Amino acid sequence: MIRSLLALAGVFLLASADVAGWRFPTENLDRKVSPASDFYDFAVGGWRAAHPVPPEYSRWGVFDALAAETREKVRAILEDAARDPGPAGSARRKVGDFFASGMDEAAVDAAGVAPILPELARIDAVRDVEGLQAAIAHLHEIGVGAVFDFGKMPDPIQSTVTIGVADQGGLGLPDPSYYQPTDPRSKELLAAYVLHTTALLELAGQAPADAARAAHAALEVETALAGASLTRVERRDPYAVYHPMDRAALAALTPLFSWPRYFELVGRPDIDRINMTAPRFFGEVDRLLGAADLGSLKSYLRLRLVDAAAPYLSRAFVDEHFRFEARLTGVERPLPRWIRVLGAENRAIGFAVGELFVARHFPPAAKAQAAKILADVEDALREDLATLSWMSPVTRQRALDKLALMADKIGYPDVWRSYEGLVIDRGPYVLNVFRAASFELQRQLAQIGKPTDRGEWQMTPQTVNAYYDPSMNQIVFPAGILQPPFFDPAAPAAWNYGAIDAVIGHEITHGFDDEGSQYDGHGDLRNWWTEEDAARFHERTACVADQFSGYTVAGGVHVNGRLVTGEAVADLGGVKLALRAYQAGVGKGGGANIDGYTPDQVFFLSFAHVWASNARPEEERLRAITDPHPPPRYRVDGTLANLPEFQAVFQVPAGSPMVHEPRCDIW
Repeated sequence: MIRSLLALAGVFLLASADVAGWRFPTENLDRKVSPASDFYDFAVGGWRAAHPVPPEYSRWGVFDALAAETREKVRAILEDAARDPGPAGSARRKVGDFFASGMDEAAVDAAGVAPILPELARIDAVRDVEGLQAAIAHLHEIGVGAVFDFGKMPDPIQSTVTIGVADQGGLGLPDPSYYQPTDPRSKELLAAYVLHTTALLELAGQAPADAARAAHAALEVETALAGASLTRVERRDPYAVYHPMDRAALAALTPLFSWPRYFELVGRPDIDRINMTAPRFFGEVDRLLGAADLGSLKSYLRLRLVDAAAPYLSRAFVDEHFRFEARLTGVERPLPRWIRVLGAENRAIGFAVGELFVARHFPPAAKAQAAKILADVEDALREDLATLSWMSPVTRQRALDKLALMADKIGYPDVWRSYEGLVIDRGPYVLNVFRAASFELQRQLAQIGKPTDRGEWQMTPQTVNAYYDPSMNQIVFPAGILQPPFFDPAAPAAWNYGAIDAVIGHEITHGFDDEGSQYDGHGDLRNWWTEEDAARFHERTACVADQFSGYTVAGGVHVNGRLVTGEAVADLGGVKLALRAYQAGVGKGGGANIDGYTPDQVFFLSFAHVWASNARPEEERLRAITDPHPPPRYRVDGTLANLPEFQAVFQVPAGSPMVHEPRCDIW
């Protein structure tokens, strides 16, 4: 997967502005557009014109292209393991058998709905509230998100300890707002959802009239759950989703739903305290158990089961699942089966796949080499924190302390996750998915009450992405993103710093964005700001929220500035830190032009390139509602419009569209 990464760090840190064998991709540009009017169109207009969204996708960008390249490498590993699976019980055998079961389309089609009939019968047998509770617990065990979600998390105020967590969930639509449509398009989508759920229940064996009644009954349950759910913006406040409760408090909140019984059913009868993220939501759950018709609740559970299983069942289920996905996102054609099976396997046993992937594509030495790159950006932030004019000495020192404690994870885990005891065979595909989900739940539940495992990863090594975990104060860069065009050994330093170092800076900045800044260096939810500094900081992040709220996507839908604040702040900090690191290091003193562009201009062109993307209108509207990241265009234009360094490099005059007033300035 990683091309020449073993030698990358030395080249990246020491390269001149002119690297033999690398060609500046001038075809990405649209020179008809002025960089002062719309830098995104100028920098990647050519790329976007040459890369329309493929019919199988709802969007297509540089990230997606790299993910597709990575999938091909993973595919080869899975096919090899399926042909030569290795010893019984080995990780390789599990990887090969899972892929083989998913790719056996004839067997999956022949089985039809049969593999989940025992699960449907279990729901049909429910006769009372106690039976409903047992059915919910069992669905959770096989990975079906019914009513709510349950798992583990570091205790926000004592992150060294892992606690259980109950969270809102149980919806079939992407966001609670979809259940309260206010415009014709949203109302049509909700009507289409009912037709879709009716079709799923028919495929599962219900007569058409019964399926229609059950779908409407299930919708009433989901609508009630949605109405009691916190919004995505509300959930960005870590205090809003932290309500630790012991058994007495849980009993007072949900008199009908017995938490001791639930803990017993999922195999952890000793749990005596959990985080209840959304008390109002669980109050509504308890009300539904007492007030809703038993048949309606069973219809809802039936639907959640069938909807979760549909992608892994016969062609009729898969086609119906795709029809609604197409309505939601605008995608025109289903993904090839191998991509869908590969995705399911990554979710089910992704670290077993990752271990094979790393062995083939990411040598151990690459981990240490990539670590050198991180140091540049961390040094840049350290220098920035030491000189920020608006931050007091007390807060400054605490910020520096947090940065010093920030842990870096690169490539792959130090200790591989074990799947010992998980049964994967070449039998029904959906049952492999269910067993893997059950194994993962038990893995999580086993950690409750124990010291937090700070070596755990939330992304597999083959993932083309990166993340910051505030409860661990860790930045994580899987091997998947440490390859071209983000990390290219043949490229000049300016290009690499604009790409991978901006990504690194983005993740580091998350530790100091509007959400991450509420956690200290140990990952505990604790205020470390003076009152005056906090007020100044929130004033500056509010500038970012206001700026991005003014942007729109297809159909005039506004970006939710309050939802994207954290990511927009991280983008702003990331590119500033990467530029500072470049100019203080290998870019110090400038350098030779590259195809007519200065190294600093190449830096900004590279930053824009990684966000080159096209999306269908339906996808743009969906993400405007659900995605905490700004749309790609605004990740570039919205960010750079705040940077005087960008304006100087491209000689952007005051009053131009690429100069935002007032300028949002944080780091």
